[in-house]
Amino acid sequence: MSKVYLCTAIPYVNGNPHIGHAMDYLLADVYARFRCGLGDDVRLQVGTDEHGNKVFSTASKNGLSVEAYAAENSKKFQDFVNKLNISYTDTIRTTDPDHVRRCQEIWRQLEPHIYAADYDGWYCEGCERFVTQKEYDENNGICPDHQKPYEKLTEKNYYLRIADFKDNIRTQIENNKMQILPEFRKQEVLKLLEDAPDISISRPRKQLSWGVSVPGDDDQVMYVWLDALSNYITILGYPDQDISEWWPANAQFVGKDILRFHTITWPAILLGLGLPLPQRIVSHGHVLADGQKMSKSIGNVVDPVEVIEKHGLDAFRYFFLRHVDTFADSDFTWEKFEDSYNHELADDLGNLIQRLATLCQKNKIHGRTWKSDLAPEYLQLMGDFEFSKAFDYAWHKVQDLNKAIDMAKPWELAKNGEVEKVRQVLDELVNGLLEVAELLTPFLPGTAGKIIELFQTQEVISPLETPMFPKR
Repeated sequence: MSKVYLCTAIPYVNGNPHIGHAMDYLLADVYARFRCGLGDDVRLQVGTDEHGNKVFSTASKNGLSVEAYAAENSKKFQDFVNKLNISYTDTIRTTDPDHVRRCQEIWRQLEPHIYAADYDGWYCEGCERFVTQKEYDENNGICPDHQKPYEKLTEKNYYLRIADFKDNIRTQIENNKMQILPEFRKQEVLKLLEDAPDISISRPRKQLSWGVSVPGDDDQVMYVWLDALSNYITILGYPDQDISEWWPANAQFVGKDILRFHTITWPAILLGLGLPLPQRIVSHGHVLADGQKMSKSIGNVVDPVEVIEKHGLDAFRYFFLRHVDTFADSDFTWEKFEDSYNHELADDLGNLIQRLATLCQKNKIHGRTWKSDLAPEYLQLMGDFEFSKAFDYAWHKVQDLNKAIDMAKPWELAKNGEVEKVRQVLDELVNGLLEVAELLTPFLPGTAGKIIELFQTQEVISPLETPMFPKR
């Protein structure tokens, strides 16, 4: 049995849960359930990032104290994680007193690599990050994500000397000591690392009042990224406790838009603390809406809660884990979603379950206990984090079982009085469906659990009273 620690990027509470957050959670949950199924001891972290100017200003606009607003929105994300049935073990808020205190101790440990300097350059309030002149020029002075001009800033900040760690980070990435998935992202990161500047890790309190105070300088507040990234180890008790039992993380799941922070800034912090880098950074793409990036201004944002409430959790998990590529940008349309629900979940799987259970009842077939060895191909895909491909592998097994029923025609065998042949055929089909349930457990835990409950019984197998996936 191995100890496995998995991390999700903690969402910023200045908004509602969206599809990108769901993908972080779903991918981590799939791997967590897979490793639990192998008998490993798994910890999965979730949480919320609650400091920063956007939270403070939005709270003020809504007539709330910043503490009340952060707590209210943190609960939204906690409820969202629960709605997705994520198998997390640990949760953290960056406003937790223990996290704040541990962040300040992390700062103290990093002081040999920290210096004060004046900053005169560009800043994006929406991204809450500083922008290099090169990036400013490439984007013609406008943030591509928020479609707003960059702001000119002149202020005194503290900096983390990234130059102290560049060579070490590069070596570990090139040698896959910190593996970046997918592979093409690795090359992007190495390119970014070449020109990576030292990074600001504080802002003047007069510019940023809602945050963790810098030790020894009450006029400065920690910049959000140092505060937020540290959660992956403060949640384990660092630096109060020895975390070597769980750290380094086996995998951290992030969207491609925050990849640079997790592959340059975060490794620099860890190296400055004398800690090993995470074994893998798993970066997923964006979910597009009809080929366009989702945007409030365009009005094409898909609310994940709405999808779940309308179609059910496993329908949501099915589409976003099978039809959204694990690593690449993928497209969502309601037409695609409805088609996958009706013609795949309802026709392929739902109909298979009901059909096989009905045949078993008619022929008085009892359920059985079943535990198979997972196929090497499936294990390889899951181990490589190729989840959408592993899901495809499982679904082909579903389609094969449908073909097997049609070819064997157990109803005709029963009509001809071939009782033993019918029993043999149905036993094989039930075993095949239970094998499918094992393959589907990381992806569709609710559905897989119902299949196991239905077909692993001492009684004669009975059909469901209502279809598992009724047609829409």
